[in-house]
Amino acid sequence: MTDPRTPYPVRVDADAEPSVSRGLWLVKWFLLIPHFIALLFLWVGFCVVSVIAFFAILITGRYPRPLFDFNVGVLRWTWRVNYYGYGALGTDRYPPFTLAEVAVYPAHLEVPYPEHLSRGLVLVKWWLLVLPHLIVLSIIVGGGLWAGSRATTDDGWNVLSTGGGLVALLVLISAIALLFTGRYPRSLYDLVLGFDRWALRVAAYTGLMTDRYPPFRLDQGGTDPATPQV
Repeated sequence: MTDPRTPYPVRVDADAEPSVSRGLWLVKWFLLIPHFIALLFLWVGFCVVSVIAFFAILITGRYPRPLFDFNVGVLRWTWRVNYYGYGALGTDRYPPFTLAEVAVYPAHLEVPYPEHLSRGLVLVKWWLLVLPHLIVLSIIVGGGLWAGSRATTDDGWNVLSTGGGLVALLVLISAIALLFTGRYPRSLYDLVLGFDRWALRVAAYTGLMTDRYPPFRLDQGGTDPATPQV
């Protein structure tokens, strides 16, 4: 029997900061405008790359490594922006403008490169197999069903944003708590990160980066089960 806590090959981590500003979240939407513009173009690129990767996997069973690294970078950039912004409000450190991993930034995402991917699964996993997850995410993050179902034809990055849904509500409650108490309720922080981690796993699966089906579970807190223990 498979251990339900078996690490998933999309590792999403976050380093909890001891304190965040009471009121900076009120203007983060403005501060993030340059990132929103950049991500708009990056997600168009993500979708184009995913279409190319679809045919490459169908023919060769391999995801071209440069294209894979680009799409992982887009997910990584998106996660940093969401962690700083209204996907978590987890840090006041401004996100860097880079696709590369930044060890000193408190939000991290890694996807190991698959040497081989199923030619058959690529035909159905990005629209049919992932559908139950997209239905759940449409409630959790809002817009998830629409964005996820168009991951290879649209910019679709709302699957990782908080345009509505449960995550938006939890982050709003946390923001109000921050404003009045200066503290981010740890239970809400852990829950929000669990939902964000779920969405990013589904985004990677929909983007054809892995054949491992995402688990229906919340891995709450900042440390992903896939992270090596030291």
